[in-house]
Amino acid sequence: QVQLLESGGGLVQAGGSLRLSCVASGTITSFNVMGWYRQAPGKQRELVSTITSGGSTTYADSVKGRFTISRGSATVYLQMNDLKPEDTAVYYCNAATTLRPYWGQGTQVTVSS
Repeated sequence: QVQLLESGGGLVQAGGSLRLSCVASGTITSFNVMGWYRQAPGKQRELVSTITSGGSTTYADSVKGRFTISRGSATVYLQMNDLKPEDTAVYYCNAATTLRPYWGQGTQVTVSS
């Protein structure tokens, strides 16, 4: 069993910053890839950023230059700067082994204009 617990969401004005954190606990404490996805109302879940165990990162074009992902073996963080109203969504932590992905419950990020 693996549990992913996200924190750090909230309400912020446009141009502000938030830092999301995700901690994995349970029987698995090392993951090949960890990352963040988001889902806005009425839209499909989309990839925001991922990071491998070797430190390779990917970012959605919409967040490049504004968001920075980092991780430990069982933790992953997302530093979000210069937030925009279109960043409003529920942000989900994802952690994947070679066998399967795991998901957190999500944390709400709301950016007011």
